[in-house]
Amino acid sequence: MMRRLAVAALLLTVACASGAQSKQKDVAKPESTESQPAEAAMPKEGDRLVPPGRLTYKKTEQVDLILKGYYPEDLRKGDERPAVILFHGGGWVCGKPQQFYQQARAFRDQGIVAFSATYRLINKHHTTVYECIKDGKSAVRWLRAHADELGIDPDKIIAGGGSAGGHVAACTALIEGYEEDGEDLSVSSKPNALILFSPVLDTTEKGYGSDKMIKGEKTDLSPCHHVRKNLPPTIIFHGTRDTTVPPENPERFARLMKEAGNYCVRVPFEGRRHSFFNGSGFRRNNTDEDFNTTMEKCMEFLRSIKFLPYESEAKQDGAEPEGKNSDGPQE
Repeated sequence: MMRRLAVAALLLTVACASGAQSKQKDVAKPESTESQPAEAAMPKEGDRLVPPGRLTYKKTEQVDLILKGYYPEDLRKGDERPAVILFHGGGWVCGKPQQFYQQARAFRDQGIVAFSATYRLINKHHTTVYECIKDGKSAVRWLRAHADELGIDPDKIIAGGGSAGGHVAACTALIEGYEEDGEDLSVSSKPNALILFSPVLDTTEKGYGSDKMIKGEKTDLSPCHHVRKNLPPTIIFHGTRDTTVPPENPERFARLMKEAGNYCVRVPFEGRRHSFFNGSGFRRNNTDEDFNTTMEKCMEFLRSIKFLPYESEAKQDGAEPEGKNSDGPQE
């Protein structure tokens, strides 16, 4: 009897071991942990396009310059969406790209591919305003050169920013030259539209930043002094009690733009000071009242120039998207 029990136990042990081994054979092998090839830098989930959240658009002696990307959830390969690149303020001396993360998210939620950019700063990188402008132009050129990979329309690139960052954005459109050595100049560094918040528009003593300019060259980077015809559609937000950038500057710039035959919308905010446009995501003590209003006006402006609404080819079914006529909202 004892011998039969021992034999049965032995057979049960063998059977269990055999079953476990069989189950191990059915388990899928883990995927390789080897690094992905370079061409996989833009991963796709089916047809969905999922670019990296941080993109290096330029390498300099001082620092690698970054675009922080915000992408619509339905971004897909083959899309040709509007894109906006935003430059933070700080007098060309300091500042953080986080200033425009909240705006970037708002643009993303409207189907726009949005970026907040870093650029070289006077105090941190021991450079000048001229490098700021070169970096702004490099960023626009880089986006246009990588439009297919990012699902954006190379003819619908918007440059925007606040204060000194608004100046950088404006200069990408208005100022000739100041291109970075070694870049492909066959790819334009000029944006197709401008969205400017309390921007520096006059770099002489009548505006802001004359002390940062080379003596005798105070108008070289002064947007008010370079207005001409055929400039991109522009919207400007400013406070009527701004003590940093005189309110006369955006008033004059808008007038000069219109006199030259350009489409320019000026949106004054009564009683507001220089940084009124910042949202609570950057200035915790701010309410989002002015932020929300500026973003609503931005979307109206983009509809007026037919950058919005965006619909993918799959949604359009051959129909043209609706949009307001090119005359747009009036000042």
